[in-house]
Amino acid sequence: MQQLPLDGVKVVDLTNVLAGPYCAYQLTLFGAEVVKVELPGRGDLARRLGPDPGLNRELVGTSFLAQNAGKKSVELDLKSLAGRASFESLVTGADVLLENFRAGVMTRLGYGWERLRALNPGLVHCAISGFGQSGPMSAAPAYDQIIQGLSGMMSVTGTPATAPLRVGFPVCDTIGGLMAALAISAALAGRHRTGQGCFLDLSMLEASISAMGWTVSNYLISGVEPEPMGDQNATAAPSGTFEAADGPLNVAANQQRQFETLCRLVGRPDLPADPRFAEREARMAHRRELNHELNRALRARTALEWEETLSREGVPAARILTVPQALALAQVRHRGFLTEVPFPGPGERTVTVTGNGVVLDGVPLRPRGPAPLLGQHNDEFEAVP
Repeated sequence: MQQLPLDGVKVVDLTNVLAGPYCAYQLTLFGAEVVKVELPGRGDLARRLGPDPGLNRELVGTSFLAQNAGKKSVELDLKSLAGRASFESLVTGADVLLENFRAGVMTRLGYGWERLRALNPGLVHCAISGFGQSGPMSAAPAYDQIIQGLSGMMSVTGTPATAPLRVGFPVCDTIGGLMAALAISAALAGRHRTGQGCFLDLSMLEASISAMGWTVSNYLISGVEPEPMGDQNATAAPSGTFEAADGPLNVAANQQRQFETLCRLVGRPDLPADPRFAEREARMAHRRELNHELNRALRARTALEWEETLSREGVPAARILTVPQALALAQVRHRGFLTEVPFPGPGERTVTVTGNGVVLDGVPLRPRGPAPLLGQHNDEFEAVP
């Protein structure tokens, strides 16, 4: 079996649904042993989430299968004496404790940071919450859509006529999970030097604002308030969605050389000589007119033809695909991004799950086993339902 960077790292995972489980899944892919601590008889809410009612009834909903392959499951009631004793045993032997309760819940359960540090001075405790562990909003409930709205993300998604719009997947949960996985990995590296654990207080709101990049920095540094621009890129032109013969095409000719090459390949070598389009700032100021001229030319061929022609000459361009089409791309298949794991429980069924896009020493990171049944590993950890 391939040696992975987090082999030997033990993670106790108290999280539910997405941000926390997505974080723990990243750690699993890098080799960590993740033990999900779940409510007896109920488990992670994601076990009952997904488009297949049958799987939901079996407590292996699609949402759960997607983020929990390779983990272990124990059932513990942290409000019972026996459950607390088992939990403390897990924490004492762990490297990481991951949770996504509202601020203050762990303290009310009797497991604030001081108590956890006393149990295990080397523990890395990562708390993912909507707004962080302190501040006027710290106790407020938060789902992904709430964070999307508060972060400003929805205000810049869509067109002036349709904004605010929700991004089409739980992007803030994903960002929170990725930032938590990064923070935990950094903390483990730091502990290797100092021997001391630490408390990581992660705010999904702040992580999401940070991930918006130029949208935020353009305002902070230059005072330019961002506006929704639909399928157009605010930083360059021509850069956005265009019209091919059979459907939409993304083109991002952000550099002068790319723009000139694009114009030549679509049969409009005259456009770079037009004062409205000659330079970057002029093109952005006359974006609508430029897009009109390019669309007239691009409608002559299919999106795939343009993708191949433009990409070959160094102009970034690609079709706009559906999710099934994206998953079927030869590039995705070539890198081993998708992998089949056994379906939890008896039988020979399998399910397909994603990796994370990392190929380590030529081998794509994959989960080492299926998602667990609820309480599947109770005996292994002497868990008490």
